[in-house]
Amino acid sequence: MMNNDKCIAYLRVSTQRQGRSGLGLEAQRLAVSQLTEARGWTVVEELVEIESGKNNKRPKLQEALAICKAMNATLVVAKLDRLSRNAAFLTALQETRVKFVACDMPEADETMVAMMAVMAQWERKAISKRTREALAAAKARGQQLGAYRDGVYVGHTGTPEQAAHARRAKAILTTNLNLEKLVMLKRVDPQGSMSLNQIANRFNEMGLSTVSDPDGSKGYKWTATAVRRLKQYDKRSEGYAA
Repeated sequence: MMNNDKCIAYLRVSTQRQGRSGLGLEAQRLAVSQLTEARGWTVVEELVEIESGKNNKRPKLQEALAICKAMNATLVVAKLDRLSRNAAFLTALQETRVKFVACDMPEADETMVAMMAVMAQWERKAISKRTREALAAAKARGQQLGAYRDGVYVGHTGTPEQAAHARRAKAILTTNLNLEKLVMLKRVDPQGSMSLNQIANRFNEMGLSTVSDPDGSKGYKWTATAVRRLKQYDKRSEGYAA
């Protein structure tokens, strides 16, 4: 996975008193440091929140998730309960596609959360399996499922309405990808004083993947033109759904 060496540390304590005294924070920070050093990860940023674990709407956690999503980084917490003791919340976290690791249960990023969402996953897999079996049975009967036969395309070409729907879906995806990156634009250039090239260079130094290469597999780099397009989304971002 690209950029798996980058991570965001999220530390949480439940009371203002703990936050002021540092009780609990240093232990969490030490646990995160030990795990990240052992794995050779770089902590890009540390976010600290003073909030009860019962509250799932935590601004610092949402900020941490937004940064992780924008940078394809991993969220690291000292203990799983620093995120939440609420199974539904952890399942929703999995749906964000943000990878996370709890230092006390490092396997939880793949196994525990999967168990929490096991029934929903089972249903999706069951539907997919039934679809594959139906297609295999049709193919076994000699039914042509698509592509070309004797040089003639016999598959489904799609209607104009379907083509228009596909274009709208692509536009929505592009919009959402740009909105995900805006959080990094605001962090890198909060005053709006940097040039396009300066911002592009900073993004590239950070290893931030581009909108057209969200998983970083193509090796695309940020350019002044790409930053200009991102700024255009910034100007009209109000009203967009994230």
